[in-house]
Amino acid sequence: MLQAATRQGEAGRMCPRDYRYAASVFDRPAEFAAEVVYVVGGLYGNLAALDAVEALAARERASATIVFNGDFHWFDADPDWFAEIERRTARHQAIRGNVETEIARGRDIGAGCGCAYPASVDDAAVERSNRILDQLRATARVVPGAGRRLSALVMHRVARVGDLKVGIVHGDATSLAGWGFAHDALDDPAALPWLDEVHRLSRVDIFASTHTCLAALRDFELTGGRLSIINNGAAGMPNFCGTRFGLVTRIATRPPPVPALYGITRRNVHIDAIALRYDDDAFLDRFLARWPEGSPAHASYFRRIDVGPEHAVVDAHRVAA
Repeated sequence: MLQAATRQGEAGRMCPRDYRYAASVFDRPAEFAAEVVYVVGGLYGNLAALDAVEALAARERASATIVFNGDFHWFDADPDWFAEIERRTARHQAIRGNVETEIARGRDIGAGCGCAYPASVDDAAVERSNRILDQLRATARVVPGAGRRLSALVMHRVARVGDLKVGIVHGDATSLAGWGFAHDALDDPAALPWLDEVHRLSRVDIFASTHTCLAALRDFELTGGRLSIINNGAAGMPNFCGTRFGLVTRIATRPPPVPALYGITRRNVHIDAIALRYDDDAFLDRFLARWPEGSPAHASYFRRIDVGPEHAVVDAHRVAA
């Protein structure tokens, strides 16, 4: 299994055993079929981004299915804010990410935030994420029913769009917090045997993921056929340097109602990354009210929210021949 190395036993770096599953779990009938699916990963409590994705889906000529594929909570460590995210995401389909999983446990089992951060992430950033999760867990305790709803969410879904089978995950094809669908991992030639095995066992045409927080779209011609992987990075934060918009994945049998930032088409199914242009001033004001300078979230995320990460569209969209 390809996965970023973690230092077992360190909170925020370890991958809990119950995060793991076999790629063969996706070799099952689809739970739903749709003409248009929006996969919204990494909302991070951004209500302005939630407004934007619902408005975008409303522009579709066909009914659109919205699926939150984890980490829809994060910055919303305030009871009213958290409850609003709960109420509105409950209208749509959702799977749990590491954030929802660790909130729902109600106690720390040693996993910290559950991010399973690789060694490339410095210890201070990991420790800050663990502190954010602690505050979220405390918030969830005072929101009636939140823990029960989050613990009931599944780790993955299977959909059918046109003739293609779609695996919707938080991390990758074998772990809730897997980093195998990170942009740099997908560009490593050593990943190809693992991807071949994933494709063979899962019988999936497209995987839609998030978790790594940086966007990627790759298309592979493997021994057993074609596999597309799209990682939306984050719906609730900027994804590219010098930008202030989020990103969502759209998989549909028709072109999008707005121009895609980038995408590919397979067997008349459009696989696109759509810029999510939310009210960034409203989000930043809410963020700063809860996470002022000196707080863990401010230290980790303010710069990204303000000016975007060191990631470019060309890094995200490299489709292998």
